Amino acid sequence: MSNLQEIERAVSQLTKEELAAFRVWFAKFDAEIWDQQFEQDVTTGRLDRLAKQALQHLREGRCTDL
Repeated sequence: MSNLQEIERAVSQLTKEELAAFRVWFAKFDAEIWDQQFEQDVTTGRLDRLAKQALQHLREGRCTDL
């Protein structure tokens, strides 16, 4: 049995309260991983082209307020 299958089985057996706590934990865990990847992408310059394009669109008046 794979780790994923074991995790799926364990999660499916959680009580409602445990599942709610797991959701909170996993959301934080997932957000931390996303933040780390984003920081790495910024540091390595992977987002530079997109940032330049966004600034160009702003200068050209192609942006709208949210």
